[in-house]
Amino acid sequence: MPHQFDFLVIGSGIAGLSYATKLAMHFERLNETVHIGVITKVQAEETNTKYAQGGIAAVWAADDSFEKHIDDTMIAGDFLSDRHIVEIVVNEGPERIRELIDYGTRFDKEHSGTDYDLAKEGGHSDFRILHFKDITGAEIERALLEKAASLPSIEIFTHFYAVELITKHHLGETVHRYDTDNHCYGAYVLNTQNGQVERFLARTTLLATGGIGNIYQNTTNPSIATGDGIAMAYRAKGIAKDMEFIQFHPTALYEPGKKPNFLISEAVRGFGGILRTRKGETFMENYDDRLSLAPRDIVARAIDSEMKKAGDPFVYLDVTHCDYDKFVEHFPNITAYCRDHLGLDLRKDYIPVVPAQHYLCGGVRVNEWGQTNIQFLYAVGECSCTGLHGANRLASNSLLEAVVFGHRAYEKTVKQLGGASVPTNIPDWNDAGTTHPEELVLVTEIRKELESIMSNYVGIVRSNRRLKRAMDRLELLYIEHEELYRQSKVSVPICELRNMIEVAYLVIKMAMARRENRGLHYNIDNVKLADTQIAD
Repeated sequence: MPHQFDFLVIGSGIAGLSYATKLAMHFERLNETVHIGVITKVQAEETNTKYAQGGIAAVWAADDSFEKHIDDTMIAGDFLSDRHIVEIVVNEGPERIRELIDYGTRFDKEHSGTDYDLAKEGGHSDFRILHFKDITGAEIERALLEKAASLPSIEIFTHFYAVELITKHHLGETVHRYDTDNHCYGAYVLNTQNGQVERFLARTTLLATGGIGNIYQNTTNPSIATGDGIAMAYRAKGIAKDMEFIQFHPTALYEPGKKPNFLISEAVRGFGGILRTRKGETFMENYDDRLSLAPRDIVARAIDSEMKKAGDPFVYLDVTHCDYDKFVEHFPNITAYCRDHLGLDLRKDYIPVVPAQHYLCGGVRVNEWGQTNIQFLYAVGECSCTGLHGANRLASNSLLEAVVFGHRAYEKTVKQLGGASVPTNIPDWNDAGTTHPEELVLVTEIRKELESIMSNYVGIVRSNRRLKRAMDRLELLYIEHEELYRQSKVSVPICELRNMIEVAYLVIKMAMARRENRGLHYNIDNVKLADTQIAD
């Protein structure tokens, strides 16, 4: 028998849990019984949200303004951001954050104990980052999980992996990408405990599956970030947008062979950290007047340029001049990690850092309510493309976007419930003729090659030749993997690799199509005078 839900949420980070808790509380107030299913492929707390260090941005101080936050977001996004969406997120942000506080989220306060200790990060013109030490995402995740656990209508399924969205295609109907009457009825989900694919049916489905970091060799994303939601939506004839805009965090800790990379938060530069070459020389003055507080795309390209010019594998981040006690108070996790793993004393030692894939500014295209082009399918958080980020995400706007759009998706879901229904003739998952592969070494090898292709050819600096080479090699991997997929019973490694190849294709395709250098997309064959100082 299938699992029957009123609402299905795929992903348990800030976006999915915000949506689920809002729905549960709404129907609880109406004294109506609903069943909300939240599935996650590992533990509920293992999400991209958990690894967000810096904080969540919002206009909070009396001398700050919505207009300044809007302008900062537009500038960081190289004016490709949708200003209407930016205004929505910025204006609605403070109320959504107050709700997180009401759920029990603790943000750091000044020593007075009354005012919040607001930080400033790269690209921001004012102090507006609410944070909890250097583990803000983990604190928000904790509060949301506790809130969800208190709501009986929410059932969280851990170790369940969404394989495919269920649409009209599964009822034998032909569906095209720009059809307006395609519907989502839930998902086929792999129970990783018993290996069975089960039907999770729902009137409304929300994707909140996070990013795509693991298509690259260096990433700050957890191992679960394999682009699952984007790939499933695209196969279901959803529309993807802005996939070429891959944000590389400028300052991941340099630890060769370690994945994911430990993140040295943007807030460290906001606190006063200064970037230096391995010779100890500053260099950001050669790239931007904002120095180490320039937006991430500029800083990442500058570091990439300096590393290539010198042949160095990393640069340094210097915090030795900062007040050490205050630094430890703000960044206890970073301080402890650098000490315990690299033996660094940040009072006298520089931190070796390197850019690493950090965030996807594109994703499944949605409207201002989080709706995709597929009826009753929403996408929220990093897997979605709302138009907020444009060509580059402003620091700490991601958690803000997730909580604002989680709320907006909830509002629209409640309003459109009347027309939603799930057919009774949705078939079981068909794996006839497939077998369990005796070994998964091929999956491992294809995955390594995919990571190499994306890192070497579709990284911070690109060229037409590199992109063409990447697409040609990816096509061979696609053919090889699809043969394996058709022959095999589904497993998480096989399905994750399929999704990674799918999203890598979208990244390369959209990078090849963009003929101008904007924000995070930099192609040496595109002419833009402002970029001439960046070395290949």
